[in-house]
Amino acid sequence: MPTFAVHPDIAAARTLDTAFYTGAQHFEAAKEKLFAPSWQFVGHADELPANGSALPLTLLENYLDEPLVLVRDNEGLLRCLSNVCTHRGNILVNAPCTADRLRCRYHGRQFHLDGRFAHMPEFKEVKDFPGPADNLKSLPLHQWGKLHFASLVQAPADAFPPMEERMRWSPMDKLMFRPELSADHTVQANWALYVENYLEGFHIPFVHPTLNAVLDFGNYTTELYPRSGLQLGIAKKDEECFELPRSHPDHGKRVAAYYWWVFPNLMFNFYPWGLSLNIVRPQGVSLTKVSFLTFVSDESKLGAGAGNGLDLVEKEDEEVVEAVQRGIRSRNYAHGRYSVTREQGTHHFHRLIAELMG
Repeated sequence: MPTFAVHPDIAAARTLDTAFYTGAQHFEAAKEKLFAPSWQFVGHADELPANGSALPLTLLENYLDEPLVLVRDNEGLLRCLSNVCTHRGNILVNAPCTADRLRCRYHGRQFHLDGRFAHMPEFKEVKDFPGPADNLKSLPLHQWGKLHFASLVQAPADAFPPMEERMRWSPMDKLMFRPELSADHTVQANWALYVENYLEGFHIPFVHPTLNAVLDFGNYTTELYPRSGLQLGIAKKDEECFELPRSHPDHGKRVAAYYWWVFPNLMFNFYPWGLSLNIVRPQGVSLTKVSFLTFVSDESKLGAGAGNGLDLVEKEDEEVVEAVQRGIRSRNYAHGRYSVTREQGTHHFHRLIAELMG
């Protein structure tokens, strides 16, 4: 089994060993080493409109496959709980609902909306019952505006702050989810290949002619943070851009898009019309589902600038990433090198993988 290592100096570094993208053992190991201790999107506020609302979900279906339930308790506090009954492992909540308690339909065990054990019939004779293990596990939960994120274990605290601080002026509480503008895409490639493609604008002039026509590629920049990164897309003259407040560090720049990535698989694409949240969901060693979730804050700006034609950009990305997946299986390829000026994001991503995978 290869030891993954990426030199800290991008000018001297080689890319990850191709075994990471092709080996089933590494795909499995990444579940616990990369994804379990990371923040994952679990829903938005409009899905839990009232106290007592419960929303069941499967965290990274077909990969982590963890049954969870988002609950807004009787005081209005949002919680993320295990959706598995602590008696015999039955799934508790099977569909969105409103309830005063969570009740297992198998043997009638009940839980308060904060996850505490409430009642169990026919258990009077059981010794040392109930105990802490009879409560539903409560998971770490992070809220940003209407968006909710959870982690199976406590995820690093430095994942979101750089993005939240830079985007503080953005109307996160006004975002409206638009299912008719959202879509899932299937990519015949390893999840990490899709992410690293996103993390460099190097390919834009070669792969995305329509996007390249609205972005000033010469002023395209990348910023790196401990668990995240920002690619700043600058608009060409007369193209749609943000109206930034004077106090903002980017005031005076014609920003067409903020492309934020949070390790390992979340992409926050901010455009003047709102947010395209992309979630990269591993399905197999060479199979990935990418969910494009559209949240609109300014309807009048849809269909203009860098945030227009996202389906076409996605198809172009799919084509090239799938070709890379085929290429890295070659006996004649093991590693590549990085562009020092254009592939800082990909190098940073590979360094994090190498550190956590060992």
